[in-house]
Amino acid sequence: MKKTVQLFAFCFLCSLATKAATVDTIEVYSRAMGRALKTAVVLPDSYQKSKAEFPVLYLLHGGQGSFRDWLTLPPDKSLLHKLADQYNIVIVTPEGGATSYYFDSPLQKESQFETFVSSEVLAKIESNYRVIKEKKGRVIAGLSMGGHGAMYIAARHPDLYSAAGSMSGVMNINTKTWKVPEAFAKSRTENFARLLGAPKDTLNPYIDYTIIGMADKLKANDVKLIFDIGVDDFLIEPNRELHRRLLANGTPHDYAERPGKHEWAYWENALPFQVLFFSKVFAANGVMQGK
Repeated sequence: MKKTVQLFAFCFLCSLATKAATVDTIEVYSRAMGRALKTAVVLPDSYQKSKAEFPVLYLLHGGQGSFRDWLTLPPDKSLLHKLADQYNIVIVTPEGGATSYYFDSPLQKESQFETFVSSEVLAKIESNYRVIKEKKGRVIAGLSMGGHGAMYIAARHPDLYSAAGSMSGVMNINTKTWKVPEAFAKSRTENFARLLGAPKDTLNPYIDYTIIGMADKLKANDVKLIFDIGVDDFLIEPNRELHRRLLANGTPHDYAERPGKHEWAYWENALPFQVLFFSKVFAANGVMQGK
């Protein structure tokens, strides 16, 4: 009897091991920046067993991070694998630079990450993988700096993405709205000046590059929106401000505040809620995941 139980357990574990997402690491050449950058592509187990085209989640990393962050820094290192398998989606994690905030800098050629993510990475994925090549099958999300990037890119390219999500996102790049040490705020303020030039409006600096200044554009675009933040996060007030502005102009959105700080334990918990939201968007778009 004991040997039978052990054999059953071994077979069960083997079955789990054979059904697992795989990860490709590819290089994407950026003509805009004149250099190649890496991107990870998480393929669900069903990708190899189906001839179907799969929907894609473009998932952006935070400041001082890299394209590998979502695969290596969550407490559960198999988080993306599990979500790709559960929802039969492809998850793409592109490089976003250390402090790019995912806009195209008018001053620094080496920081053109709006173009990189929305054009160059997208083209590479759609020419090399069996994915849906229409808005109905694409969504974009990210954490912190990547939350800003996802919302910013989706706002400026509503023809490309059917939904956008942010976790602990930088909804206002005015560092005076952040609850952070003065030295950190100063370093980011200097970074924005390096990328965008000195602000013309000191009360609302860089309003055209920040999400709270895009509330009316988000309404007009009709891209499905979800964003959340931990109640102990230093970025909570800008997130609340965006929520208020979207309520005021009647933009449908899903907003949540949960226990947590600006850390991976929070983002690991937040991402499954966002992917569930995206799966419902895909279903409403008529996208048959893994069929």
